[in-house]
Parts: sequence; structure tokens; C-alpha cells
Amino acid sequence: MQDIYVVGVGMTPFGKFRDKTIKAMTGEAVAAALSDAGVSADRIDGAFFSNAVQGHMEGQHMIRGEIALREMGIQGIPVVNVENACASASTGFKLAVDFLKAGNGDCCLAIGAEKMYSDDRALMFSAFDSGWDVSNGDEVAQRLADLGTGVEEPEGSKSPKPYSVFMDVYAGFARLHMKTFGTTQEQFAAVAAKNHAHSAHNPLAQYRDAMSVDQVLAAPPITYPLTLPMCAPISDGAAAAVLCTGEGLKRLGLDPARAIKVKAAILRSGTDRPPEDYKNHLTRLAAHQAYEQAGLGPEDMSVAEVHDATAVGEVIQIENLGFVEFGEGGPASLRGDTKIGGRIPVNPSGGLESKGHPVGATGIGQVFELVTQLRGEAGARQVEGAQNAIAENGGGLHGVEEAAACVTILGR
Repeated sequence: MQDIYVVGVGMTPFGKFRDKTIKAMTGEAVAAALSDAGVSADRIDGAFFSNAVQGHMEGQHMIRGEIALREMGIQGIPVVNVENACASASTGFKLAVDFLKAGNGDCCLAIGAEKMYSDDRALMFSAFDSGWDVSNGDEVAQRLADLGTGVEEPEGSKSPKPYSVFMDVYAGFARLHMKTFGTTQEQFAAVAAKNHAHSAHNPLAQYRDAMSVDQVLAAPPITYPLTLPMCAPISDGAAAAVLCTGEGLKRLGLDPARAIKVKAAILRSGTDRPPEDYKNHLTRLAAHQAYEQAGLGPEDMSVAEVHDATAVGEVIQIENLGFVEFGEGGPASLRGDTKIGGRIPVNPSGGLESKGHPVGATGIGQVFELVTQLRGEAGARQVEGAQNAIAENGGGLHGVEEAAACVTILGR
């Protein structure tokens, strides 16, 4: 089976862009990725277009990729539309890898694009309402929020303004972690402060202002223990990656020195399990598969991008990826183990909390960052000597965990 490489990446800034269409952002990201790879659009053998909420926001429920790509000359090839909630783009990336491994071509494109921001706030926040079983959505939301029962919510710790119902769910996960392991609000705040400090050096990030732990704690509350800077914003944006087989690299005359090898690409769905059974969390299981496929372990990772839709997400995921023992994610974050220059830098891009979270683009946004790091091209946020990198991206909720999760390992 052939080795697969990422040979080009492109990404728009993430943010709130009232005047940019999905088509325009897709064109910008794809043009950047093709230019980075040194490949013309007519050399692409297949394309995987990831998007989660365009149907909800704009009514474009079908043929999203075919519409977004045709004007830039990508037509007449297989175009596959991918929707897997917040894991859409990493799922599309995984499918592009499989497309090439199956011998369907030499060169493939994976794209994620999303336009989420709207002046219609009810429409915007309701985009997340189908990220679980809608047949009993209120019951599911309440059950997940109740995971944190037993941890007192201080007076004034809930926002009077509208916010995504997923924040109540993440707060439930956070309070369960606090109840089980003694994790503190200060430790969650340390995650957010670290990510905001990282994003100050990322010109494509939605937010670029560094924050201290005290500033994060003093920020407006969302729902305890989460304050506003601990939560990912509503974002627009797009990201793209060009992938090639080893033979394709030669045939297209591409520079192997800038090609980054895909060492593992794993996609899993969740399972029914008790909430306290952390060792069988789907990301934990996906990480084990990825490490086995890559022939590597957590100790071999130089840098990671994880799905921190809230700060608690990063704490949970660095435990799932094996960087620390269960229950040690909070203390490790407060010590600075996960900052650039620390033992295992996590989210040097600023993560979802600060870089932004256009859900259908997020997974390839992570790939963009890791490829940039492995090439040594990340500037002031560069992780020195990065050799292997891992990305974790989850989507939706089913039971007591994400409905889907992807773990990807890239390396020199």
C-alpha cells in the first residue's frame, strides 16, 4: 500500500465575515493549497468537500461541494460531500487518504468550509441543535448537563445572554471531571490563557489578544465553570489540503522536502458506556489505533492540535491521547506542560477557543497548523524540532461522548 503525503495546505483567516460567501472562502483556501503544493487544479483526481451547516444557514442542503468548486475549474472528477458535525473536515481528510490508498488517483483535495455567523442569532445558535438525537433532544441535553450534579454552581456564574446549548453539555463534562478528579476552574482557565497566548502569534486566528489566567476567570460567565474565553466562538472560514501518493510526488515533480507523511488516519464512532469509564472513551480508543498504525506512541509526539470547543475539551483530550494520566490534564495545564516550550505543546495555533471554530473546516484547519509546524514554518509559534504531530477532532454527541472522532498523525 502506498504512502500518502500532504503536499499543500491553505487556510483563510477564521472570524466573522458578513460579506464572504462559502464559495469565495473555498476558492481562497483551495487556491492557497494548490499554490503551496505547486499543483494545478486539472491534476486533482478527486475532491472531498466538508461542511456541516450550510443547509441550515442558507438552505443549500445538497451538492455543496460541486457548487463551491466548479468555478475554480474543479469539475468532471469525483466530488464527495462530507458531513460529520464538527468532525466533518477531518473525516473528509481521512476519506481523501483512503481514496488515494485505494488507487483511485495520484492527487486528491480535501476541503472544509463553513459560514456560521449571522445577525439572526436564533438561527445561528440553533445550527448546533441537531448535533445529537433530535427525537429526544431536550432529554439528551438535560442528561448530559446533569453529569456535573454535585458540583455547586456559584451565584452569577450563568450568562443571561443566549449561547449554544452545547456549552451546558461541556459544563456538565467539566463538573464531572471536577467531581471525579478534583480538577479546578483555575486549571481550565489555564488552558484558555495558554491558547489565547498562542493565538497572539497566529495571523489567521479569530482572536489575537493574550490573556492571563486571572483575566479568563474574571471574564463574563457562560455556564459554570466556563467563562467566555474558555469557549470557542462562532466562526466563518475555510481550509484545504492537497494529498498525493508517493508515486504521485514523483510523477508531478513535487518537492519531497516539503511533503508531510500521513502516518495514521483513524475515524471511530462512539459507543454506549458509563460516563466514568474514561479508558473506553472513543478518542482514547482511536488514539490507540492511530499509534499502532503509525508505529509510534504518545511519547513520540512533538506537538498536538486537539478539539477544545471549550477548555474542558483540551483537558479531557490530552488525557485520552496519553500525554498524561486520567485526572492529570488540569494540573499539567496549570504547570505549563502544554504551552509552546513545554513538555508537549498543545494547540500552538490558539485552538478552537482562540483561532476559531468554523465547524466544517476545523479538522483541516488543524492539519494546516501541524503541516506548518512540521515544515518549521510557524514563525513565533514554532515548536522547535517538531518531527511527529497528532490531531484530534470530535463531532456531535451520542450517549456520553462525541458521536464521531478522528485522530490523525503526521510526520516528517
